[in-house]
Amino acid sequence: MFKEFIKGNEAIAKAAALAGCTQYYGYPITPSSEIIHAVADYFPKFGGTFVQAESEVAAINMAFGAAACGKRVMTASSSPGISLKQEGVSYLAGAELPCVIIDIMRAGPGLGNIWPEQGDYHQIVKGGGHGNYKTIVLAPNSPQEMCDFTILAFELAEKYRGPVYVLSDAYTGQVMEPVIFPDEVKKEKRQDWAIYGDKESSGNVVYSIQMNTVEQEKVNLRLDKKYREIEKCEARYEEYLVDDAEMIVVSYGISSRIAHSAVDSLREEGFKVGMFTPKTLWPYPVNRLKQLSEKCRSFAVLELSNGQMVEDVRLTVEGKRPVDFYGRMGGAIPSQEEVIGVFKDFYNKY
Repeated sequence: MFKEFIKGNEAIAKAAALAGCTQYYGYPITPSSEIIHAVADYFPKFGGTFVQAESEVAAINMAFGAAACGKRVMTASSSPGISLKQEGVSYLAGAELPCVIIDIMRAGPGLGNIWPEQGDYHQIVKGGGHGNYKTIVLAPNSPQEMCDFTILAFELAEKYRGPVYVLSDAYTGQVMEPVIFPDEVKKEKRQDWAIYGDKESSGNVVYSIQMNTVEQEKVNLRLDKKYREIEKCEARYEEYLVDDAEMIVVSYGISSRIAHSAVDSLREEGFKVGMFTPKTLWPYPVNRLKQLSEKCRSFAVLELSNGQMVEDVRLTVEGKRPVDFYGRMGGAIPSQEEVIGVFKDFYNKY
């Protein structure tokens, strides 16, 4: 293991190389551009392929081609650029091709601005492209998790043969912290479904079109079976001071760091507040959240959005407990003091 003081975005690029990624296709957009800059520096040094495509649409289709050839491939962008990639993401899911996609969220809608927001939740978690598909979504809140979750994303993409998102934000991408990287550099493995241009793979075909309605339904049912397996096995979360909590705060990404500090301060003042942080936004950790709803009296959700993840919290607890929401938008980040005041109001309501 080696430690480096590094930006979250740059940690992603280095982690991808350590995970065995040899192909990167992207287009620069703030606040994700450090990723493409770092990849342009790292990848040629070990013989990897880096291409700055002419557009986000071109980049995701180049990633499709590389994935079809059995390569570990990554692309990255920020909110408006991710929107342009969505058709390609659906194609990757339909063809069951592993690919890691990084979204460093910025404020919207439209061009918005370059400051952090969490307004892409619906687009990414609910599937921004067409058709019946789902993607695993990992939600880091630190440069260390940017590293760890990028490596994990490649493992999950190959295990389940599909695109995997790492969903982060402008602040987490820009912050610099110590990151411990693994020493091991993983290697690509030959995939029995991929197209290598040799005799052994000559019978392989990669496609997502099914003109027969019965066959298309069979494909969707098979994919659904895979998605149920992912829901069963891959839900991840962290919890903090929940055992005696009367109110549990639910938050992810950069918001969870603000919420965590607020919970500590409220505990010092005698408020029985705990914290639940989903690390996978899909599959959402519904089973554990349901268990917690039997113990606490209310939930509070903090997001940098108009209220998107809060819908999944409310669906999960099924009306058994009240769920209050506080959000900021446009790149505005609430202060710890602001959040403490809001949480006190929520706590005292019940």
